[in-house]
Amino acid sequence: MENLNELQRQRLLKLERIRGKGIDPYPPRAARTHTAAEALALLDGAEPEVKPQATVGGRLVAVRVMGKASFAHVQDGSGKLQLYLRLDDLGAERYDFFRHALDLGDFVEAGGWLFRTKTGEITLHVTALRLLAKALRPPPEKWHGLKDQELRYRYRHLDLIANDEARRVFVLRSRIVSAMRRYLDARGFLEVETPVLQSLYGGANAKPFITHHNALDQDMYLRISDELYLKRLIVGGFERVYEISKDFRNEGIDTTHMPEFTMMECYAAYWDYQDVMRLVEDMLSTIAQETLGTMRIVYQGHEADLTPPWKRTTMREAILDEVDLDIAQFPDLPSLAQEIERLGLKVEQKPSWGKTVEELFGEYVEPKLIQPTFVSEYPLEISPLAKKKPGDARTVERFEAFVAGMESGNAFSELNDPQDQRARFVELGRAKEQGDEETHPLDEDYIQAMEYGMPPTGGLGIGIDRLTMLFANQSAIREVILFPALRGKE
Repeated sequence: MENLNELQRQRLLKLERIRGKGIDPYPPRAARTHTAAEALALLDGAEPEVKPQATVGGRLVAVRVMGKASFAHVQDGSGKLQLYLRLDDLGAERYDFFRHALDLGDFVEAGGWLFRTKTGEITLHVTALRLLAKALRPPPEKWHGLKDQELRYRYRHLDLIANDEARRVFVLRSRIVSAMRRYLDARGFLEVETPVLQSLYGGANAKPFITHHNALDQDMYLRISDELYLKRLIVGGFERVYEISKDFRNEGIDTTHMPEFTMMECYAAYWDYQDVMRLVEDMLSTIAQETLGTMRIVYQGHEADLTPPWKRTTMREAILDEVDLDIAQFPDLPSLAQEIERLGLKVEQKPSWGKTVEELFGEYVEPKLIQPTFVSEYPLEISPLAKKKPGDARTVERFEAFVAGMESGNAFSELNDPQDQRARFVELGRAKEQGDEETHPLDEDYIQAMEYGMPPTGGLGIGIDRLTMLFANQSAIREVILFPALRGKE
């Protein structure tokens, strides 16, 4: 830390000397004519005898002084470009300024003509040089990068300066979102916005964040899902809607969960969960092809092929195949718990049959679903907003999509019977009275909206963070969120 302070002190002294010479170290505008990538392409497309002119701007990331000549590299958002600087071209004053006033991390503007060195590297022969912004702190040591994870997440700007991989991940994330929007827009979905602050949360089983609205003098909740508002729009006559939004759940943090996360939810009238399956496999494979150039992805050592059609199975079949337990033969919690114990399975005890089935599936089946797989027909108890499967009152028309052992989408045939919905909310209310903080609350306004009539509808939620993890081959969710929630510094 003492060394860092000394480096800062030296930079501040340089700043004073620069200002003392009447030079503005933070001029109000730049005169860049080309990005680094454009400059490289400019020479590639030029005739051999032509010396294309360019003015570039970027961060100074490397300097190699060789007496009366020097090489340097500047980096902008498009890449890097080598600079060649000579005393004879710049003059003594400007060359001295380059050598003694500038530091790594400074932003500079350099103008001149492009050529290739003997090693073939495209280089800008600098004839004009100007400081654009003086950096008062040194950048992270480039060759080793910024390794401390806590520092990388807390000071993401340094991570982006030091680590090319971090920049790649977030460029990819942006392209995934753009490709998803294009896909949905092209298929008649309308992008909408729904409230972040809600008087009653809903759409998922989760504990909300609570805040207070001073003007209304009432407590409000940060949304845990967009679902109930988006389905109101289906009632209102918009037949295909979607939203890419920030949601908030007051839960723990692990490699795949963060309290603040990004979701895409979409709903289509006159669809069911089978229609949504076809949408998911086509959409994700299309996005992969657009952003990665292939439908084959590698995630944590596993290769998965997203090419449709994907495998389809049921939760009952998947559990039976993996642990030789037929959940249909044990239709209540005591008998299921007894069979789990008999088989020696390590499953955390849950308060209901449905949640125990879900836990059993998550422990023994989910990690092994490497190739893209739709798992359908979930227990009613853990799916309060999904339509029942005809002929099976305990099962709903719901699926989750799994790729490389990770859940990558959740969808239903949406429940549109308001009386059934009310009965389920009332049943969930009993669990809430018994201390379940994640139980879905009774929402009278939503039920009233259903009473005006909602057509058969298919709905889908995909976590943008997890999808980026999958496509970028990142094992932790904080690697794909620019500024993840962290404990405050002391």
